[in-house]
Amino acid sequence: MAQTIGFIGLGNMGGPMAANLVRAGHAVRGFDLAPASLEAALSEGIAVAGSALEAAEGADVVITMLPAGRHVVEVWTQLAEALPAGTLLIDSSTVDVESARKAHGLAEARGCLSVDAPVSGGTGGAKAGTLTFMAGGMDAAFAQAEPLLKAMGKNVFHCGAAGAGQAAKICNNMILGISMIGVCEAFALGEKLGLSHQALYDVASVSSGQCWSLTTYCPVPGPVPTSPANSGYKPGFAAALMLKDLRLAQAASLAAGAATPLGAEAAQIYGLFEGLGHGGEDFSAIIRMLRGQGGES
Repeated sequence: MAQTIGFIGLGNMGGPMAANLVRAGHAVRGFDLAPASLEAALSEGIAVAGSALEAAEGADVVITMLPAGRHVVEVWTQLAEALPAGTLLIDSSTVDVESARKAHGLAEARGCLSVDAPVSGGTGGAKAGTLTFMAGGMDAAFAQAEPLLKAMGKNVFHCGAAGAGQAAKICNNMILGISMIGVCEAFALGEKLGLSHQALYDVASVSSGQCWSLTTYCPVPGPVPTSPANSGYKPGFAAALMLKDLRLAQAASLAAGAATPLGAEAAQIYGLFEGLGHGGEDFSAIIRMLRGQGGES
């Protein structure tokens, strides 16, 4: 069933996601602070609003895709003061669990349904409509959100109550950050030992070292032609975003009293990489620093 959707945050992820909702037959009105994002949205059939509240006005559903928890809470505070009860709010940003739960509380106080639904899959997945959504919220809210999430993604999981989607996202990406460092270290060592990239890939991809960071996102050119290593590490998922997620995981770990020593070390390594000026490169480019090249090509 076609719905009217307000979409706030039309950047590298939000823009393509909103465009996929248009292609699914929904009427989408969006807002972003960046003029270039608004121009791109217009070309995709998205109506442009002059503010977040204008984008949300009259919408059955409002979706936000914003940089950080404080932005989500700020926008949802505005929405909670204006939207009618019964409106469904979905946040697909990656934020801290505490902010996600605060946003849910704002929606609940207004009588609105709400879902936190961060994504995995990067800009390529956003454009192709193959994202994975990890959702948290009440069953009734998820039931309403699921068809829209499926219009933007391939895999949709209801992970539990408010904030569970964010919890799943930061745990998943902590695994990813740690595993990428391990794969990069192995290739750097293999180079020193005279082992070709292809030989190491052929063995590890069918052995106990097999993982997504190796077989889908191999950090060296050649073995996986679609990986960013083949295009100068142009980001599918920037190192700065990996650092953000690792730091969110560490904050959650501290709050929960969980031991995550490898997650902490991964955050330190990516923090150093960003500090060297490489936050805009793909996170797999961390291999350059691990080779002792100081992050240089």
